[in-house]
Amino acid sequence: MKSDFYKYQAQTTSHPIALEISHADGSYVYDIEGNKYLDFIAGVSANSLGHNSPIVNKAIKDQLQKYTHVMVYGEFIQKPQVELVKIIAENSPKNLDTVYLTNSGTEATEGALKLAKRFTGRSEIISCYNAYHGNTQGAMSVCGKEEQNRAFRPLIPGIQFIGFNNETDIQSITKNTAGVIIETIQGGAGFIQPVNDYLNKIQKRCNEVGALLILDEIQTGIGRTGKFWGFENYNCIPDIIITGKGLGGGMPIGAFISSHKIMSSLQENPKLGHITTFGGHPIIAAAAHATVQEITISGLISETLKKEKLIRKLLSHKEILEIRGKGLMLALIVKNEEFASKIILRSIEKGILLFWLLFEGKAIRITPPLTISEKEIQEGCKIILSVIDELVSE
Repeated sequence: MKSDFYKYQAQTTSHPIALEISHADGSYVYDIEGNKYLDFIAGVSANSLGHNSPIVNKAIKDQLQKYTHVMVYGEFIQKPQVELVKIIAENSPKNLDTVYLTNSGTEATEGALKLAKRFTGRSEIISCYNAYHGNTQGAMSVCGKEEQNRAFRPLIPGIQFIGFNNETDIQSITKNTAGVIIETIQGGAGFIQPVNDYLNKIQKRCNEVGALLILDEIQTGIGRTGKFWGFENYNCIPDIIITGKGLGGGMPIGAFISSHKIMSSLQENPKLGHITTFGGHPIIAAAAHATVQEITISGLISETLKKEKLIRKLLSHKEILEIRGKGLMLALIVKNEEFASKIILRSIEKGILLFWLLFEGKAIRITPPLTISEKEIQEGCKIILSVIDELVSE
């Protein structure tokens, strides 16, 4: 299978990890040789309830017996879609009561950008340097990392960039601005949190000039930071939310969320202002509804902060310069990129899955399933510390 993988499957890098997966269960992934790996990645923050979740599986199987795809999104009333958008709205601020389901977080970014332009009648979008919002042409246009973008230019015009947490740059938001798109916590840049009430100051400026604030909750949302939405930690309510990743419990989904007033602007002039064939697919929607329901009623959200404290306590080492992030969205910062890569690759050999961040080479991702146990956290942190000691001694 490995030779076919390299021969037939398009590669995203020249050096994939290339584990041959047999199965996965709970917090563990197993390869075809019978080795098991404690998963501190969770499909890059996607497997909220762990692998092979019986709750998600049951929802999928139950819906599979009824119907799969029957019609393009938004035309027929389908119970899985309605139940999902309702539970999302019920766990969001009152003004964010209308949900558009998409196939991915990237597509949600595309929809949110179109919505801001359509509602305001403006064209300028402001994003942040070192931002990451997805990899389609529109989403890449608001990603502020030129090394990633230059090979694909020209991208969408009318994009301006500001510094994340740079309060002086807030004045760049003007009456020409349709929307400001910001990650609640910058992911690819190194899990950087907003400081000094930054998001609230952005929101106030948007209100002053009539721009819409779009918060990218693709990674921070659905309980990962100790609140249902990450922005609940930072005294801010946006005009539009983008979500994905953990929403589906391991299944592909995204959504953008706004008020009915704003969202209804996509209904006419022109009609079908945003359309999708498979967005809100009933199987995926059923899985997502089961995921959100379990996360909100189980206590997993409050447990996330306890698990963060445990990780921070256990991962105390002179070679770990800093632990960034919040909840179970954490990044270890070490002295250089080479050392970070050695830790990640050696840890895989020792039976724990860690991963890189997009733009911060000194960072090591720790985003396990929300269901990870304290015992598994202790096991994983022990391996990480032993790997660091081993590498230092070499």
